[in-house]
Amino acid sequence: MYAITGITGKVGGAVARRLLAADKPVRAVMRDAAKGRLWADKGCEVAIAAMEDAAALTAAFRDVDGVFILPPSEFDPAPGFPEARAVVTAVKTALEAARPGKAVCLSTVGAQAKETNLLTQRTLMERALRELAVPLTILRPAWFMENFESDVASARGSGVIASFLQPLDKPVPMIATADVGRVAAELIQEDWTGRRVVELEAARRITPHEVAAAFARVLGRPVRAEAVPRETWESLFRSQGTKNPMPRIRMLDGFNDGWIEFERGKAGSMKGRVALETVLSGLGCIRPMRPADIADPQFA
Repeated sequence: MYAITGITGKVGGAVARRLLAADKPVRAVMRDAAKGRLWADKGCEVAIAAMEDAAALTAAFRDVDGVFILPPSEFDPAPGFPEARAVVTAVKTALEAARPGKAVCLSTVGAQAKETNLLTQRTLMERALRELAVPLTILRPAWFMENFESDVASARGSGVIASFLQPLDKPVPMIATADVGRVAAELIQEDWTGRRVVELEAARRITPHEVAAAFARVLGRPVRAEAVPRETWESLFRSQGTKNPMPRIRMLDGFNDGWIEFERGKAGSMKGRVALETVLSGLGCIRPMRPADIADPQFA
């Protein structure tokens, strides 16, 4: 039996589907009981537990061969990351009490960075879980290709994607969530001792210009990338409702300046299989442009 947290999301769902396809029993761990029926119908045992609830997580993690930990992401964290710290404490407590056979924890590229940024949430989890006696694999994926879903409307509407990744010709490590789920499912079925770190990115790094070109091929219309000036980021994020924009800004700085990188560099990372264009083609509401679309003022 494998306990999978975050199963209602892209990565957790991909892990669970891979395990089910391999005829492995899965315990779906989720906070929303209403979503449990879908996974029960797929053959999963369902456990209800919030990621901040140590007692419920302990029950969910008992008597399993492995646990997949997918910490929730807080995109506008309070100073000091109290939301992440609550999850870290609960997960560590539950793993210590339940003593599953092993654990795979989803982290991120750059979790070893010394500078505080949005990804520090994953750094905190890594530091806490290092002390466990349970065999642990830390999976550090690159920038998710699915993040470009937020650019679909502007790519279709104006033929422009606004890029915070800069300069526009700088290659960025990226990965598809399908690859993350596949690798996590493979890792959790392996046997190992102690702690290991696996870093994961696509076969080649991708520039923002190349992202725009991929959008152009998928949509069948010209698309270009435009850099969002660094000096506008704070006011822009605050106008969008962000109360504490600095962690996000520093994360973007880290990618752009190169201090968010894999610990073993590009050469030391495992490589995924899914191409960016495949991911973009599968995003919701995306389809090739038609002549009628281009003539419509909405797409002028």
